[in-house]
This record gives sequence, C-alpha cells and structure tokens, in this order.
Amino acid sequence: MKIKNNILETIGNTPMIKLNKIVSGISAQVFAKVEYFNPGNSVKDRMAIKMIEDAEISGKLKPGGTIVEGTSGNTGMGLALGAIVKGYRLICVTTDKQSKEKVDILKAVGAEVIICPTNVEPDDENSYYSTSRRLSSEIENSWYVNQYDNLSNSEAHYLSTGPEIWEQMGGRIDHFVVGVGTGGTISGVGRFLKEKNNKIKIWGIDSFGSIFKKYHETGEFDKNEIYPYLTEGIGEDILPENVDFKIIDHFEKVTDENAAIYARRLAKKEGILAGYSCGAAIAGLHQLKSNFKKNENVVVLLHDSGTRYIGKVYNDEWMKKQGFKLD
Repeated sequence: MKIKNNILETIGNTPMIKLNKIVSGISAQVFAKVEYFNPGNSVKDRMAIKMIEDAEISGKLKPGGTIVEGTSGNTGMGLALGAIVKGYRLICVTTDKQSKEKVDILKAVGAEVIICPTNVEPDDENSYYSTSRRLSSEIENSWYVNQYDNLSNSEAHYLSTGPEIWEQMGGRIDHFVVGVGTGGTISGVGRFLKEKNNKIKIWGIDSFGSIFKKYHETGEFDKNEIYPYLTEGIGEDILPENVDFKIIDHFEKVTDENAAIYARRLAKKEGILAGYSCGAAIAGLHQLKSNFKKNENVVVLLHDSGTRYIGKVYNDEWMKKQGFKLD
C-alpha cells in the first residue's frame, strides 16, 4: 500500500515540463517548474507549511491557536491546508484586487476572509498589512505569520524547491526566471542554485507599479514608482526581508496586459492553465531572450493555477474591459 497520511504529504515533487511552442524565438531550451501540482495549487504550499512548523517548534503557534495572515490568496490556501490537518483557526486578510475565485476557495477550505482596500498606503490602518497585525494583537492565542519578513518562507524554497530543480535538471541549468512578491521563492531557490553554481543567472519578474526594480538598481525606495496594477501575486510597495537583492541578477518589469496575454497563450499553446503572475514570467522570459544562448537551459517557475483567474484573465469580457487585446 502506497498511502499518504494526510494532504500535507503531497506537497512538493512537482513536475518539470519542457516548453515548446510558446518559447518560439528563444534560442535556449526552456523548462517550466509547474507548481500548481501542489495540493493547494501553488508554490506557496511549501513555505506555508514550513512557517507553521517552525512557529510550532518556537512556541509562537500553540495548540488550538489562531493563524492570522495577509495574503493575495495562495499563501492563505497553503495555510488553510495546514490549519485543517493540525487543528487551527485561520483568518486570511486580503485585498479587493484579488480574484473572486481566490476568496471563494479560501472560504471553501474553512478560512475566515477579511477584505481590505488595495489602494492605500501600507501603514494605513485599513491596509491588509495593518489589519493583519491588529487582529493578531487583539485575538488571544493567535500568531501573525508575516510571510514577507518571516525567513522560514525563503528557507522552505532553499530546502525543497531549489534542490528539486537542481535534481530534475541534472545540474544543467543556466538561468532561473521567477516572479517576485514576498521574495521567498527567488531568494531561497536562488541561494541554493548559486551555491551549486555561482554562474547561474537569477532573473526576477516585477510589475509596473512595484518598487523592486528601481530599488535593486539604485538603492532608492522611490514612492513615485508605486501605483495600482492588476497583476496578482508579484511586485510590492514594501521591501520584504525575504527579498535577498544580492542573489538577484536583474529585475524585469512586465505590463498587466502582457502578463494576461501570455497566460492565455500558455494555456492554448502548451496546455498549461497557469495564473496571472505565470503569464508575467513567460512575458518576462521573452523580454529577456537576448540574454539566453543556444545550448543553455532556462527554468521558469510557474507559481499557481489559472483556475483562480477564470473570471479575470481567462474571461474575454474582463480582458476587453481592461482594454487588453485578445490573443
């Protein structure tokens, strides 16, 4: 009998899939680490369980406690799986920018969901950052996860995602491309890969409206860079402690429209129904193609499932409403 004791034991060991049609015009071979094969349908399952387990060990999370977190949806799903199996209450604080599917999925797995406005300063009392902190201080026996600054986030990817990529590629990897939000994935995977071979290039995909690219290149936190954008799960208006800027070789900004277009192309050309930020990663891959040489291998990480964006990116009427071309 080959049996998993619970759903958490199915996290990880996601497939590496060669991309074919959508990478036409790129000299290098491109492979996708498809993270929606995790049970919560995203890469965030890995770090969510690691953060819970480390909090249990440290005593920050006690039996019967309440987990409180600000999330764009995917981390919340991973935390929900942990809360179900381990017996915790979960409160997810998200923003009105996130897709309806994400909110409905969180509720379906037992999370309590609070929705905050997107277009406010991070330190505004109504922001999802401030609301999460306030709730964790008000609720007895609660733990605020803080995925942005909780270094168990990047450690999870150093211990699991990075080694999986290295093994699946047989060590033959020259470039790693991934969207950057909390910074855990790019920093954890990037650190592991650079330790194996410091010639590997780490490329971060950013959004217009986010501060990452300019801060990385100039060291300046420029508030003029910050404005609302549609792409979910990448880019930030803060500097998370999980973003190790020394690991990252370059940030590439991608427009909301190109991210949406390439997500739709990925589904139609490769049969991979992936999320909005995954479209940004593929668009960024094409923008960076002059950096990739023949006989090189590029790995792009696809963060989550497109099923969470059926009412947005994969909806023709939504695309038209945004003024995006259908492709």
